[in-house]
Amino acid sequence: MSNPLVRILTNYGVIVAELYPEQAPATVANFLRYAKSGFYTNTLFHRAIPNFMIQGGGLERGMYLKATEEPILNEAANGLKNKKFTLSMARLPAPHSASSQFFINVCDNDFLDYTAPTDEGFGYCVFGKVINGTDVSITISEAATGERSGHSDVPEQDVVIESVDLVEEDST
Repeated sequence: MSNPLVRILTNYGVIVAELYPEQAPATVANFLRYAKSGFYTNTLFHRAIPNFMIQGGGLERGMYLKATEEPILNEAANGLKNKKFTLSMARLPAPHSASSQFFINVCDNDFLDYTAPTDEGFGYCVFGKVINGTDVSITISEAATGERSGHSDVPEQDVVIESVDLVEEDST
């Protein structure tokens, strides 16, 4: 059985990612639940930092936070690393606070990896990798940004996640 693929359609282009349910079962199930429900439709990549990452999946146009399900267990101790073009769950400072927001690493970010079961060492759970659309990810990360609604590194022009869909392997 192959790993599921998702298509993240943005106004900048298409990103296709392979998900890793064997290493991050709860995280992948959570992401797919949000995707299948249409939650991600018209959310933003609301944070873009060159040579670091792009973050999205929780705010709508106007920088309005969407209501989410309960946070999930952080599976960052799964052995996967925050390498270039991996997908990881965004969270608050508390280790087990991730819900809908995710990010795409646009470079190796080893400092985000799990090191210990402590608040400081828990890290960020990797649950997939971009297999097509790396250029789109880089372009988004290089967007001109500023401050908006109390957030920094917000693209000046909205980067819209138009949809996130599960795809068949032969349709990428």
